[in-house]
Amino acid sequence: MRSRFLCVLLSLSSVLISQAEASVVVILNSRDATVSLLDQDTQKEISTFPIGKEPHHLMATPDNKSLIVANAVGDELVFLDPKTGQIQRRIKDIADPYQIGFSPDQKWFVSNSLRLDRVDFYKYDGKDLTLVNRVPLAKLPSHMAFDAASTTVFITHQGSDQVSAIDLATQKVKWTISVGKLPAGIAMTPDDKYLLVGIMGSDYVEVIDWRTQKTVKRIKAGAGTHNFRALGDKRHVFVSNRISNTINIIDQVTLENVGTIAVPGGPDCMELSDDGKTLWVTLRWIKKVAVIDVPSKKVIKLIPVGRSPHGVYFINHASRM
Repeated sequence: MRSRFLCVLLSLSSVLISQAEASVVVILNSRDATVSLLDQDTQKEISTFPIGKEPHHLMATPDNKSLIVANAVGDELVFLDPKTGQIQRRIKDIADPYQIGFSPDQKWFVSNSLRLDRVDFYKYDGKDLTLVNRVPLAKLPSHMAFDAASTTVFITHQGSDQVSAIDLATQKVKWTISVGKLPAGIAMTPDDKYLLVGIMGSDYVEVIDWRTQKTVKRIKAGAGTHNFRALGDKRHVFVSNRISNTINIIDQVTLENVGTIAVPGGPDCMELSDDGKTLWVTLRWIKKVAVIDVPSKKVIKLIPVGRSPHGVYFINHASRM
């Protein structure tokens, strides 16, 4: 009887631990060189720990078994358990990994070196990274997006007001075009037809037909248009505006701005719950994270974190399409 009771307790404990792990929110505090772990359910801090110099962006591995944190000034990648946020391993000598990304076919790992003005290409075998090439670019290569066929990666240049397309197979620049001032975030529309570029030096999303290399539209957003996060419905995307303190909702079919959410403190990176109802946003200027109720478009909580919070992630997120 006692043995059976212990088995039941252990089973219940395992369920509770699993539920707790699934609710961890990972926040990168870029100026503090730390990670804050928040509880998604209680919306309170669990812990904060050192990670390395200037962690800016993060993304899961294709198998979702690790979460990669890119320490730009620390020149390393840190792999975390995506459920608990605990450190698994480190890969050193990855030069200035500011923004990182896997190609859709999972064959390429791309690292934008913002301060070194280049893009590094690595082969990925499911575990290890092998440097293949380093491609010099114009000033401040920032964010990236891929085409669906994994033929091309598109890079914004914040310092030279350009977007470049690089062939993944050859690592050769196919074309470079001029766009608005301080281009930052970049996203591919679900139909693989257009690139959306956040023009941080102004107040709009530039829409580019990447096959013809022409701008086809400018969608009015807010001042400091910066980064994107899909709503998971294969149609709409959020775009954060760091200066106007707003987030807009863009319809990627009509290419129109269809909604605005007021968010204080320089909204930047975003993560969306799997039911599409709750948006978590890092606020770069006020050391907080905002929790937004999407249906009502209202901020329901501000959670203190470290200085200059940037990347945000939790494993039970909505689709990125």
